Amino acid sequence: MNAREKKERINEDLVLTSMTDGLTFGTDAYLLSAYIRPRPSGRAVDLGAGTGVISLLCAAKNRFSRIYAVEIQPAFCDLIRRNAEENDLDQTVVPLCRDVRLLSLDDVGGEVDAVFANPPYMRAGAGEGNLCLEKEIARHEVCGTIADFCCAAARLLKYGGYFTVVFRPDREAELLCAMTTAGLQPKRMTTVYATKDHVPCLLLCEAKKGAAPGMFVTKPLLLYENGTDSDEIRYIYENGAFHEQYQKP
Repeated sequence: MNAREKKERINEDLVLTSMTDGLTFGTDAYLLSAYIRPRPSGRAVDLGAGTGVISLLCAAKNRFSRIYAVEIQPAFCDLIRRNAEENDLDQTVVPLCRDVRLLSLDDVGGEVDAVFANPPYMRAGAGEGNLCLEKEIARHEVCGTIADFCCAAARLLKYGGYFTVVFRPDREAELLCAMTTAGLQPKRMTTVYATKDHVPCLLLCEAKKGAAPGMFVTKPLLLYENGTDSDEIRYIYENGAFHEQYQKP
């Protein structure tokens, strides 16, 4: 580990090495990992994997038998490899240094059961630029828009496979349009709020390849109530999954 890196213990007793000037592990990544529909014998792809934390969390919960963690930046792809090895998950998590926009079925050995992503939230050129290239690529759509991520998911998924994503609520319309245009039908969506008095801070959405229209919009997820963790978020942290009330009835 060099001076640009830090190591911490996170959920599921994982040890995660990340870059001090890169994005850190946060609530959005953990919620996405808990929202993903498990397929223990299936294969999955993590688009824009960063440090590989979402892949690691899924692997630790045995959600898939093989996860291809796709990352365009070589330094982060090496982090994924090292993180998988340190947590004895290298037989499940496979790092791939690829551009999401050029990713093909050959790269992952054929169609997969699930694709998931915590993609860049901001459009290229939006807001203030970041002097750190790693953060710029992770936060802004420099190497792929949300439409590119949806098209990549559609290319890789089996018919009936699921694409699960965490995104910004103010870009909900773009996300849903990108999904349907790519042939992915939104089927489940949860809006996340810090408290009942705040505007939404995150959006979780699951789409199914080739499905008929019709989406289950769950009750909102509150992170905090009365100054402490909500019952729902405590359940997620204790079980690594959402309560059944957030699943389709």
